[in-house]
Amino acid sequence: MGKIIAIANQKGGVGKTTTAINLSAALAEKGKKVLLIDADPQGNATSGFGIDKNEVEPTLYELFLDECSVSDCIKKDVIKNVSIIPSNMNLAAAEIDLIGIEKKEFILRDAVDYIKDEYDFIIIDCPPSLNVLTINSMTTADSIIVPIQCEYYALEGLSQLIHTANLVKERLNPKLDMEGVVFTMYDSRTNLSVQVVENVKGSLQQKVYKTMIPRNIRLAEAPSFGQPINVYDPKSSGAEAYMQLAEEVIG
Repeated sequence: MGKIIAIANQKGGVGKTTTAINLSAALAEKGKKVLLIDADPQGNATSGFGIDKNEVEPTLYELFLDECSVSDCIKKDVIKNVSIIPSNMNLAAAEIDLIGIEKKEFILRDAVDYIKDEYDFIIIDCPPSLNVLTINSMTTADSIIVPIQCEYYALEGLSQLIHTANLVKERLNPKLDMEGVVFTMYDSRTNLSVQVVENVKGSLQQKVYKTMIPRNIRLAEAPSFGQPINVYDPKSSGAEAYMQLAEEVIG
C-alpha cells in the first residue's frame, strides 16, 4: 500500500512545488512507483513535468466535481515511474463549487482509495493557503512534509500550519503525522541560513531532515524546461540533494 505525503506550507515561494516535483522524480529514480497529485490551482507541478496545464483535461477539478473517475484524470508515466493528476486555474473555483456538498473534506481521500495500492508513494502538492484543497490533502495524507525557506520569516505561519494539521488529525484524520521539515534555498555561506536552521530546530518539536536543499540556479531553471532536476541536470547539487532527501523519506 502506498504512503501518501502532503507537501504543505501556506507561505508561498518556499520551494514547495520544487520539492513535490523533484522528490517525486528522485523516488521514481530509486525504483519507486509514484503518483504526484497537483492540488495547487497554479498548476506548477503539472507544467514542471512538461504538461500544458491550459490544455490538459480532465484534471483534479473535474475529479472534485465528480465529472470523471480518478483513473480518468491520471496522466501515466510523464517520466519513468511518475504519473500525475494535473491541475490548472479551474481548480481555484473548487472552494465555491463545493459549498453545501456533504463530506467535501473527504472527496480526494475517497477517490485516492481506489488507486493507492498501485503506487509506492503518492505526493500531494498543496496550495499555499489553508482552504478546502489543503484540508482535502491532509485528510488524504498519512503525513506532511513542510518545506521551509532559510530566511528571516521562516517560522511565520508555520505554527498556523501545525495547528491546522493538529485539528485535522483530531477531527478528520487520526493517522495524520508530521513527517518533518525540509530546509530549502539553503546557502551555507550566509550566517542567516545557519541561524534560521538553528532557530527552527530550537523551537520546533518536529523532525528536521538532514538533507538541506541548496540555492541552486539549475534547480530554478529546470521547471521552465518542463523537467525535474534529475532529468535536467543530474550532476547538479540540487539533483544530488533531492536524491538524498528521497533516501531519507524511503528510510
